[in-house]
Amino acid sequence: MREVPAVSGPTLGAGAAGASRRRDSQRDRRVAQPPGGDSRPPDPAGVPAGPRRGSLVDEVEAAFIGDGALAAALPSFEPRTGQQEMAAAAAGVFEDGGVLLAEAGTGTGKTLAYLVPAILSGHRVLVSTGTRQLQDQIYDKDLPALRAALGVDFTATYMKGRGNYLCLHRFEAFRDNDPLRLAPGRDHVDTIAAWAVQTETGDRSEIEDLPDDLPFWSEISATSDNCIGADCPQHAECFITRMRQRAAESDIVIVNHHLLCADAAVRQSAYGEVIPSYAYAVIDEAHQLEDVATQHFGIAVSNYRLERLVADGRRWATRDLEQDAETAQTLHRGLDVIDERAARFFTAVQMHLARAERTRLNAEVLEPVAEPGRQLASAVRALDAAVQSFANATEDLRALGRRAHELGDDVDVVLDAGDDSLVYFLERRGRGTFLRASPIDVSSIVRELLLDRLQGAILTSATLAVDGSFDYQRSRLGIGAAIELRLPSEFDYAAQTVLYLPRQMPEPRSPTFTRDAAAHVRALLDATEGRAFVLFTSFANLRGVHRLIAPASPYPLLVQGTAPRPVLLRNFRATPNAVLLATSSFWQGVDVVGDSLSCVIIDKLPFAPPGDPITAARMESIARSGGSPFDEYQVPLAVLSLLQGLGRLIRHRRDRGVLSVLDPRLLNKGYGRRFLDSLPPTPIVQDLARVRAFMAQQ
Repeated sequence: MREVPAVSGPTLGAGAAGASRRRDSQRDRRVAQPPGGDSRPPDPAGVPAGPRRGSLVDEVEAAFIGDGALAAALPSFEPRTGQQEMAAAAAGVFEDGGVLLAEAGTGTGKTLAYLVPAILSGHRVLVSTGTRQLQDQIYDKDLPALRAALGVDFTATYMKGRGNYLCLHRFEAFRDNDPLRLAPGRDHVDTIAAWAVQTETGDRSEIEDLPDDLPFWSEISATSDNCIGADCPQHAECFITRMRQRAAESDIVIVNHHLLCADAAVRQSAYGEVIPSYAYAVIDEAHQLEDVATQHFGIAVSNYRLERLVADGRRWATRDLEQDAETAQTLHRGLDVIDERAARFFTAVQMHLARAERTRLNAEVLEPVAEPGRQLASAVRALDAAVQSFANATEDLRALGRRAHELGDDVDVVLDAGDDSLVYFLERRGRGTFLRASPIDVSSIVRELLLDRLQGAILTSATLAVDGSFDYQRSRLGIGAAIELRLPSEFDYAAQTVLYLPRQMPEPRSPTFTRDAAAHVRALLDATEGRAFVLFTSFANLRGVHRLIAPASPYPLLVQGTAPRPVLLRNFRATPNAVLLATSSFWQGVDVVGDSLSCVIIDKLPFAPPGDPITAARMESIARSGGSPFDEYQVPLAVLSLLQGLGRLIRHRRDRGVLSVLDPRLLNKGYGRRFLDSLPPTPIVQDLARVRAFMAQQ
């Protein structure tokens, strides 16, 4: 980590047989080198051999003991060895710098373990999470409780992505110039207008009945590509400006990984950055960071992006060039050309390239659309040249020109498909068509744009290690020397769970797999009286099993896609004996405590599809370097995903229930042992009678 001046805020498993050995061996803390060693010179801040026994570590330890501040103020608090060890290690990072990799099993209480030393350190600390749910928990629950418990008057700011906030400047132009103001959407426009004059944050979530898919929200939100910064006439009143000012004065700044990576990606631009400078960071749910970074450190050319450019151009032409008809006409002609060439280009893309939802691209595959693409890039860049020639161009028009120039360059990059460090692919979502260029390896990007800018960093999750090692995460995230800490779950999986692995199941590729999986799902649901998550690796599997079990199911079935995710979870908690059938978005970041959830069933080992463009490119890269893509990438990634999915079941000491994986490869393939060794120490059963007997116990 490169030393950066700190910015101060205001004062204000192995299976059951190996369980005991693993509990002893995991509870260690050591400084480790990256795979293959690290020949780089030591970091200026130095990496301690463990937390230095200084004032912060002592203060943190005192807060967590049985008669400490937390026990005195928090009714549900109980001292936990793993939590105390993690808190001490985190305090060492805030005192001495360096990187801490901390795998903290469920029940450890890792959130308090890093928040308490962060608060007591006196540094500004950025906390980045993988889910909105954890952001809400930290801001709404944990920080208020810690303020009272610790007696420390600190400040905190909750930051979301720019797209969540209203842009006053764009909303004003939209109301004045867009024909939608006269359409049925007028009710929402009026609601937003009334809210805009009284809200302190501009966060759209404050309007409870605002539809998630409001068609014109993208036209009025404060996204970075529309921002004109300090030149905006409403800069002082801007909700993004206010949010950044609050964050710059706060001790704890809470973001999510999407905002963290988006902010790092635009840090070099004039107007995009919103997160204030910080020298210390906690990356919670760090197992998600690679995927999020891959999304934000690439390029995307889409029909939506072109449509927004043209719509904004027409809006600014109508408003800003009202007194200059000739210039307005020039701009409209340029926008007409872009509109026509964009339509021609995306029609060609649909005709020649759109074979699947995600299709790998290269220069040869792109050849049929190259000419209309180059014509589109030329028209987009011509818009920038035209705007630059306008003597009376406003800042909005100049920003439009900059966007056009960048978009033209991005079209060229995608069409050339010539950078070996990028994977090029087409993605279709709804009516959206996206041509993407994403980094194959984000490790150097994460290291240079995030980790190397920090004096101290903590990366933590309930699932970070594979095969008892952090080597996989180190290689994927570019982490060098670091303190390593592995803490097993505080829950008693041997008593609270059983793992049902069927004796007879066909291979996942068998045509009878879905039928047999549905039979086992029905039997398990009968044993647990519903109260289950059935998690699938694909929508095809979900639809197949649902079709087979729905006609005779005595339990309410909730199916992903029939309602928004929060609504499904709310209904699951409120509906006795409910069963939720879902795919990847429900495998993590979902907490259901108590008897409402007593069973988690997973259909197949969650291997990333080898035909997926990003997965395929990463496997090829590993193979070129002489490695084993399956052993070094596919298996570790699937192990972490499986642990996340099964981790939905036990969220409290009083929770108990059945885990099940219907994939026979766990038992009949050599690599299955790697999965089993990574699971919590839960007893394996292969007889449904034993499942029923377990559920009958009180």
